Amino acid sequence: MLAIRNISPLLLVVALTGCRLDMHVQPRQNPLSKSDFFPDQRSARPLVPGTVARGDLRDDTYFYTGKIGNNPGDYMPFPVTKEVLERGRERFNIYCAPCHSRVGDGNGFIPLRGFARKPPSYHIERLEKAPVGYIYGVMTEGFGAMQDYSAQIAPRDRWCIVAYIRALQLSQHATLADAQGHPIPSAAPEFVNPGTGATLPRVKPATPGAEHEESK
Repeated sequence: MLAIRNISPLLLVVALTGCRLDMHVQPRQNPLSKSDFFPDQRSARPLVPGTVARGDLRDDTYFYTGKIGNNPGDYMPFPVTKEVLERGRERFNIYCAPCHSRVGDGNGFIPLRGFARKPPSYHIERLEKAPVGYIYGVMTEGFGAMQDYSAQIAPRDRWCIVAYIRALQLSQHATLADAQGHPIPSAAPEFVNPGTGATLPRVKPATPGAEHEESK
């Protein structure tokens, strides 16, 4: 009886060790390895037809394509606010300005340095009359020598850029009434520190009431 008592803990330890080993070294397939379980011998299985990734349903077709049927639409899928325009300006200056320039006239850094295909100005009649869905579609699908930017720019940011391009186009024909009393052209900013290229410039804070005095 004593011998059985001495052996029982040992058997328990062996049993638990075996269970732990099975959990660490369990049957599995290495990525893209051969499998005899499936007729095509591929361990990596294709997605079930109709599978939609979490957060990627894209049920709003216009938001993701800019098209109504096969034609570009001409309305923004969300309200245009100051925050939308500021986001659009930021993304535009990063991704679009190198070719199109910061004012959208096509005289960006890349064509000025010798790129053979200069982009058209946003301020020509054809693009001023183009529906917003067309501009969105060019960013999404590319056009001519321009690659698509669907991988670099999220769909909402593309729409923000579209709104900012419309603001750039409006700026070329704006009147004092459109500016709601702000001086045209706007006064140049004053810098506390112009920056070094490695650091950002620091703009001098506006004096309260100064803007109102300038607009008189």
